[in-house]
Amino acid sequence: MRFPKLVFALLGLAATLVAAEPFAGTWKLNHDKSKYKTGAPAKEQTVTITEADGNLDVTIKGTAEDGTPISSHYTVPAAGGKVIESPYDAVSGKRMDANQREVMYGKGGKVVFTIRTRISADGKTMTGTVKGTDAQGKPVEGTAVYDKQ
Repeated sequence: MRFPKLVFALLGLAATLVAAEPFAGTWKLNHDKSKYKTGAPAKEQTVTITEADGNLDVTIKGTAEDGTPISSHYTVPAAGGKVIESPYDAVSGKRMDANQREVMYGKGGKVVFTIRTRISADGKTMTGTVKGTDAQGKPVEGTAVYDKQ
């Protein structure tokens, strides 16, 4: 009788692990691996993502290349985002596949910045392709690489 209960418990745990949100966790910008065509990556940046009921809660803290603080906090539910603190007034996101998401940031009803992120097969690296206008209104295009902490 114990063996079947153990098997069901292990199967339940395995299903939970397989269904885990790959973006959840704390990610630190790897400045050396990040490359930009225009603009510049932050001096330092930490992205913390938590998941609850399909919603992602995202907090971004750091320092921009010019030394100004970076601070943003928002949620991305399936139907769109809720901005809590950000230089942008709107955020929306969509899941491209299990390990890829696209997040669009807006100002004045217009999308001004997009980042498409992908989690590596080993789950240790998040790479984001960024394009648009940063919070200071300057054009930015490049690739930001984050390491999972």
